[in-house]
Amino acid sequence: MSAKPAIPGTPDLPVLPVLQADCSNCFALCCVALPFAKSNDFAVNKAAGTPCKNLQEDFRCGIHTRLRDKGFQGCTVFDCFGAGQQVSQVTFGGRDWRTHPGTAGAMYEVFPVLRQLHELLFYVTEALALPAAAPVHADLHRAQAETAQWTAADADALTTLDVGALRQRINTHLLRASELARAKAPARKKNHRGADLMGARLAGADLRGANLRGAYLIAANLSGADLRLADVIGADFRDADLRGADLRGALFLTQPQLGAARGDAATKIPSTLVRPAHWAA
Repeated sequence: MSAKPAIPGTPDLPVLPVLQADCSNCFALCCVALPFAKSNDFAVNKAAGTPCKNLQEDFRCGIHTRLRDKGFQGCTVFDCFGAGQQVSQVTFGGRDWRTHPGTAGAMYEVFPVLRQLHELLFYVTEALALPAAAPVHADLHRAQAETAQWTAADADALTTLDVGALRQRINTHLLRASELARAKAPARKKNHRGADLMGARLAGADLRGANLRGAYLIAANLSGADLRLADVIGADFRDADLRGADLRGALFLTQPQLGAARGDAATKIPSTLVRPAHWAA
């Protein structure tokens, strides 16, 4: 495929890629293609396109079970939403960057694009599961079909895609879905979009239906807070205290957001997500 796919006007059920990471079918792209800087999340600096020093010949991490102990907690919260295996097995047909070094540059360039496409599909799929968002479902189905077709495109086509423009278009539908889903929630008028709430004292707060899109909630105290129906797309939960908080039905909540936070056995999470192993018992 070398050109933008044709998009049907009224798509039925598009063939979606798997939106969960399958590291066994990926060539460790997150460990090679992406850069990271020495910080609380990573023990060392690594340039984009350079294999992590912990990467083994079989594309597996040599310290996978000890990442947090070794200073690589950033690795434990990263999620490619299934883009890794899509690039490895579909875009490049199972040709890995070690035995086919000529694919490396294009593979590293395409991986972040596919990662964004898969994340978009995750959000659109979440929005389509909201009964209250029915008025925008047709637009979301079209967005889903278009994005799904792009995930099947070849590397040349993907490198020409303006994924930012696509995100912007789809985000208008996600915003509308969010507004419809939160319309009757108690805190729907609380607009903290993009707000600096670092270290904020929000223990026990009623945030049902609040707009927390892109909010900086780093180290915020949200223990016991009610976040049901809160829109948390893009919210930064690094080191946020979610012990005893209720996140059931939180809109667009992702596994990486949970992994970046601190929680416990009393934290209520959506059934579609997994309780992070590092959370307190």
